Amino acid sequence: MFDMRIINPKFFIIILFAVFSFGMFSSSFANQADEMMKQANNYYQLKQYDKAISIYQQIIHEGYVGTALYYNLGNAYYRENKIGLAILYYQKALQLSPGDNDVQHNLAIANTKTVDKIETLPPFFLFQWWESLLAFFSVNGWTYLAYIFYILFLSAIGFYFFAKKPKMQRYSFFGGLASVVLLIITISLLIINLNRQLNIKNAIVIVPAVTVKLSPDNSSNDAFIIHEGLKVREEDHVDNWVKIQLQDGKEGWLPEDKIATI
Repeated sequence: MFDMRIINPKFFIIILFAVFSFGMFSSSFANQADEMMKQANNYYQLKQYDKAISIYQQIIHEGYVGTALYYNLGNAYYRENKIGLAILYYQKALQLSPGDNDVQHNLAIANTKTVDKIETLPPFFLFQWWESLLAFFSVNGWTYLAYIFYILFLSAIGFYFFAKKPKMQRYSFFGGLASVVLLIITISLLIINLNRQLNIKNAIVIVPAVTVKLSPDNSSNDAFIIHEGLKVREEDHVDNWVKIQLQDGKEGWLPEDKIATI
């Protein structure tokens, strides 16, 4: 039997104080981040984009993320004509909110400013449909949806056992069955998105131009040249070099400080 007498009351006081302090700290940080956002937005409205960028970056450095933050930062970089960094933060915003029309619109405009136009074969319509489905929600969105279907499934079970009429039990049974099917589909899509997020790293070129090498060495032969704003896939890392792949399949190596991971 568990004996409460062996617990020192001071222990509970320490735990409560720690929880209370953490809550106060989180609330204080959130308020501070909101004030900093307002200040940065004011600088943006005054067309002092460098000051706005500095504050937005400070908020990110403190650990805060958000669609609005990345979107505003992308806009500020765009106004400063730093297309690569603008595209980077638009892409980060889309990771959090894939269906945001404003972000998609501004990203499309920024992409028109890029030099490199990589020609790729149009995807098969089923693959295109599949990619659109995966991108319909972010990882957080698919997680929330899975929770919703799980709760609906539990609710259907409860209604089934407590319903007194056979008709209500039938409704509960089929409702629970539909919830299970949708839950399985949602969890599968969530796992696929998580796997992509963990194993597939895309990046944006953030310098005006960079020469891609055939091997991770400055003395290596040149492979091709790419320019600011181009989206590439990170394939491998060796010291301070990154192996990249373009959408058309070309591969090569470049210094890691020439790109920024989305």
